[in-house]
Amino acid sequence: MTTLYYAPGACSLASHIALEEAGLPFEGVRLDLAKGDQRAPEYLAINERGRVPALVEDGWVLTENTAILRHIARIAPAAGLWPEAPHEQARADEWLAWMATNHHIAYAHVRRPERYTTDEDAYPAIQAKAADTCGDLFTLTDVKLSNGGWALGDRYSVVDAYLLLFWTWGRGPALGFDMAERYPHWTAHAHAMAQRPAVQTVFAREGLRLPA
Repeated sequence: MTTLYYAPGACSLASHIALEEAGLPFEGVRLDLAKGDQRAPEYLAINERGRVPALVEDGWVLTENTAILRHIARIAPAAGLWPEAPHEQARADEWLAWMATNHHIAYAHVRRPERYTTDEDAYPAIQAKAADTCGDLFTLTDVKLSNGGWALGDRYSVVDAYLLLFWTWGRGPALGFDMAERYPHWTAHAHAMAQRPAVQTVFAREGLRLPA
């Protein structure tokens, strides 16, 4: 049995979408981060880091979105969520690394400045600079998507699920970007994602608003 521990709208959204796209049977366990479910002893016994997502397969635990996305694609090859050609695999890895080490880190400075300083007076400056950095990173991603289609061209992959996550964060209250105005190519990608049944199912399950 496969179980995904997720929180609505959190980074686990990407893994949630990938599982649904793969057509694999799984149980979703919803955590309320605001209530501290991620710090409950029961969850820490599964993921000592106290974060989402966590994927459990018959007692075997895997964390970190990029690892989970690759794993899902590999155990469901018929779904075609990971490319076969070496250069395309490398391009997919490049995309995942770009988002995990750039977008996610910059956004964390906006949402969690306390992780980076003990000086509460410094929080606003950290958040403001991080929001500017997010804007610059988003521009670079928009340019990379300017040829249309999916992240890997004509082929849909788990990379696209990860991209949608950060697009939703861009329009969210922490950043409040006008995504359609500032990042039209990425917004076109998000609109294409919103047409996919798996995305619609996951957004409904998590109580999220589809790109429109």
